Amino acid sequence: MQVKDIMTTTVAVVQPDTSIQEIAKLLLERRISAVPVVDANGQILGIVSEGDLMRRSETGTDRHPSWWLSLVASPEERAINYIKSHGGHARDIMTSDLFSIGPDAPLEEVAKTLEKHRIKRLPVLRNDRLIGIVSRADLLQGLVAFQAGNGTSADDVALKAAVEAVLSEADIRREFVSVVVSGGIAHLWGAVESEAEKKAVSIAVENVPGVKGVQDEISILPQSVRSTLWAE
Repeated sequence: MQVKDIMTTTVAVVQPDTSIQEIAKLLLERRISAVPVVDANGQILGIVSEGDLMRRSETGTDRHPSWWLSLVASPEERAINYIKSHGGHARDIMTSDLFSIGPDAPLEEVAKTLEKHRIKRLPVLRNDRLIGIVSRADLLQGLVAFQAGNGTSADDVALKAAVEAVLSEADIRREFVSVVVSGGIAHLWGAVESEAEKKAVSIAVENVPGVKGVQDEISILPQSVRSTLWAE
């Protein structure tokens, strides 16, 4: 299995000038913990995570170091902390020192990189352009799919692309749905807003030529979350 077999391709992104309020709303709506920051050409500039939004002046959670720490902290460190807690846009608070991976990398490399740097996700880049995200959860899903289908093949890669294309064309919100294809079996994870959408996704995937079966692990979002998604 390679990164391209398990990565999430429907990635929410923001621009450098996206406000922190918009970012916070996006993280809540999509039920994600981080979002990449890209330029107009799709090149990744950084990533904003929940952690980058924890210490904010608006909520009174910004850092107030003791007087002796203030003495030893460099002017640059103090300036960076101020920008993080008071900056109003993605470019101000994003982490730009990123680790990334290519679509053809083996899963072992993903696991080692996540573990070594103690991070939860990796941007997937092709020619410096963002094409997906691979996370710890994707690794676990890939493990399940591998054991059930005895690995992946070139046909599985093509099937995954076909399934994702069909889902993108369907009139269904599928921001939370991820797909892994192994041994011709399409494994579906994530969440949708209703039983009807869950069934529609399953039927759409079943009808993709070459798919031998569907393993549907999609759940239904709670009413409280659904209300948030549709709130203006």
